[in-house]
Amino acid sequence: MKRHFSTVCRVLAAAMLVTMTSACAAHEPDYWPAPPVQDGLVQVEIYNRTERTTLPVYSRDGRRYIVGTPGHEYAVNIRNRTGGRVLVVTSVDGVNVISGETASPSQSGYVLEPWGSVEIQGWRKNLDRTAAFFFTDHRNSYASRTGRPYDVGVVGVAVFREKAQPITRDYHRRDQVAAEAAPPEAAARAEAPAAGLRGLDSDDLATRGYGERMAQPQSKLGTGHGRQETSHVRVVNFERASSTPTETIAIRYDRRENLAALGVLPYPAPVVRRDAEPFPGMRFAPDPPRY
Repeated sequence: MKRHFSTVCRVLAAAMLVTMTSACAAHEPDYWPAPPVQDGLVQVEIYNRTERTTLPVYSRDGRRYIVGTPGHEYAVNIRNRTGGRVLVVTSVDGVNVISGETASPSQSGYVLEPWGSVEIQGWRKNLDRTAAFFFTDHRNSYASRTGRPYDVGVVGVAVFREKAQPITRDYHRRDQVAAEAAPPEAAARAEAPAAGLRGLDSDDLATRGYGERMAQPQSKLGTGHGRQETSHVRVVNFERASSTPTETIAIRYDRRENLAALGVLPYPAPVVRRDAEPFPGMRFAPDPPRY
């Protein structure tokens, strides 16, 4: 059985990403936000931590997009919609959010309990700390600063079901189970990992809780390596039911101006400008207001 990191509330995983391309269709696009991304096993939302709002998802030519605001921190929220455990391998800008490697579905991820959810707020530094995600210029993104600028602008989630485990019975020891069962405190200590994340490429993580118009496109957005925060996780076992993900979800992001240039969003209303006047007011002084 492959060893993994298990979370009750937070799950990270590296997703298979598709190279970002743009296409302009002849039909009139639908600019209304699409429903939350819930393809089957999981629901994925991008949460703007700065404004405390869930970012609407827009659809265009079968792809999903969100609008990012430079400087705003965000989190990737994933909810398990099934009654079994799932592993979610998550990537940002083509980089595994746990290990920092160029992302692949076979890498580390977070384990979600049945009907559980996770809020992935940043790049994992160790079992207790993360560096916050925030929207920033492409050149300042973590991926670009580590020599991988080609897949900046996309969040990916690869979802795996857990392999069904056989039910075993030990009739010789069934009368001794109660006496030999470890107290909850001891069991919790036994599950605590003895090492950090370095070298655990195939493991998965889990938390200790559940539950104006424009003439030219602007510089592309990426995700930066921000402030460090406390985020506890622990190591658990998880055996994948298949070597390939059951489903893969991709959500692309960029500035509003750039998404308008791609046809994902309408252009902002034009701003009417005029020359500044030094004396734009009335000819005579008005009476003061009466109270």
